[in-house]
Amino acid sequence: MNEILQKLTEHKTLSREEASSILKDVTAERYNQTQVTAFLTVFMMRSITPDELTGFRDALLELSIPLDLSACNTIDLCGTGGDGKNTFNISTLSSLVVAGAGYKVAKHGNYGVSSACGSSTVMEHFGYKFTNDQSTLQSMMEEAGMVYLHAPLFHPAMKSVGPIRGSLGMKTFFNMLGPLVNPVRPKNQFVGVYNLETQRLYSYIYQQTGINYNIVYSMDGYDEISLTGSFKLIGNTENSMISPEQIGFEIIYPDDLFGGNTVDEAISIFKAILEGKGTEAQNSVVLANSGMAIKTIHPEKSMELCIEEAKGSLIGGKAKDVLKKLVNFG
Repeated sequence: MNEILQKLTEHKTLSREEASSILKDVTAERYNQTQVTAFLTVFMMRSITPDELTGFRDALLELSIPLDLSACNTIDLCGTGGDGKNTFNISTLSSLVVAGAGYKVAKHGNYGVSSACGSSTVMEHFGYKFTNDQSTLQSMMEEAGMVYLHAPLFHPAMKSVGPIRGSLGMKTFFNMLGPLVNPVRPKNQFVGVYNLETQRLYSYIYQQTGINYNIVYSMDGYDEISLTGSFKLIGNTENSMISPEQIGFEIIYPDDLFGGNTVDEAISIFKAILEGKGTEAQNSVVLANSGMAIKTIHPEKSMELCIEEAKGSLIGGKAKDVLKKLVNFG
């Protein structure tokens, strides 16, 4: 590791293969805590390169517990987190809406990064039983049209770096990897990121994978379509700035997206929206993100039609039914 650190302090970068090999050694605890801390710190002081991030992704996917859902045209909806906005759980609600609209969702998630209540917290509260069992999840997908994948169960190698990340108490490159290492390797990905640099990095990586993807960044800092202003969209054939009005919505206020100060408050907001009792602003944000996810799967469909499909799922109670099936499964 000392040679690696020397190279990095000389402002040199890692190749994809080097990055992959080093991360495997890090997770195998072949380096001491001080060395790993120094390694992580390098990438907190300079931008990570596409090859480095791709190499780290390669390593985590290779070390992950795979889940074969290749028979389904799956999509994952998630944000990187880390935007510090403490919004209600938009990606999980949108995942349920998209599944309720008849699409196959493989949602990869964890406990919260920048909000009071992450997606795993929500699912756990409602009684969803985390599992990495192949047959159980395949049956769940058939019955509910969605599976929820609690990241720690699929990435046991990450356990060794948990204490180091916790002691640092700051974002590291691991925070950027979550949406990139879904063990299902879904055929479609709709992801939100917390800055333009990460959006460009993700686009580079997704271009190498051949999947359908859309990456969004709201220009006032949200890692989703916030409708509080314009957002940048980059996809397979898309690179544009889009205003809420262009997709049929009015601009809303940041306060409309508040996710609560406690888990109980966050769950209360989530439940109200899912039961069709959300505010117009809350519903609009969920529908905008759900509609864009559907359009990721079917780029030939108009955004208007995609939003209508999402609305039928949310307002018609289909999204709520998906959660009920997930919680009651088995």
